[in-house]
Amino acid sequence: MNIILFNENEISQRLSLKDPRGEHIKKVLHKSSGETFEAGVINVSEGVCRILEISDKDISFIYESKRKVSPCYKIKLIVGFPRPIQLRRLLRDVVSLGVAEIHLTGTELGEKSYLKSNLLEKGATNAAMIDGASQAKSATLPELFMHKTLNECLDFLFADKYSKEECELVLLDNVKPDLRLSDAVQLRAFENKTVIAAVGSERGWTDKERNAFEQRGFKFYSLGNRILRTETASIAAVSLILAAMKKL
Repeated sequence: MNIILFNENEISQRLSLKDPRGEHIKKVLHKSSGETFEAGVINVSEGVCRILEISDKDISFIYESKRKVSPCYKIKLIVGFPRPIQLRRLLRDVVSLGVAEIHLTGTELGEKSYLKSNLLEKGATNAAMIDGASQAKSATLPELFMHKTLNECLDFLFADKYSKEECELVLLDNVKPDLRLSDAVQLRAFENKTVIAAVGSERGWTDKERNAFEQRGFKFYSLGNRILRTETASIAAVSLILAAMKKL
């Protein structure tokens, strides 16, 4: 953890030493009474906490806000539902990279049981995103959306109209790519734009889904000849998009 994150309702409460954050403050940071640690209130502010007391059970502290949170980068990421074990890592890492929205969607070739994963019900998705933000030393979390089908996802995203001047639509697909995503980096093609990028589930996209993207105006990009896991492709794609936005 490079920053300790709290919800607004936690910032005035004592922090249990059984909480991973409390354990980190005492056993990893080796903090004691009177010392400070970097902290933030999720999607509100970042600052420092001064420790008032560390008892056998918990930590008492006072929080001082130093600045408002910074906005995420203007990337909206569509992801075909991956395996639950991959989802946790994927969320952590794309949040670390700073995407603004994550849209998890069912796909025609994706495993339908993934949509019913316990990971979605037990708050583990939020925990994974907080882990990613803490790693990035940011108190900003993206919005997370769930969609049963790709059409539902696209209808939701395109309820607002996007002009070609303000938005780039990127489909990651090895079957019939127009360009390599690395070409966009050379051209700085996404500078000052919102990017909506789509990464398929482990079995990829169907022709019907490709047609749906094509009708919306997506350009087809590849990440090379190798077939990557959904989580690996997502991280690689977001990294290249950030480079093409001149954010790396």
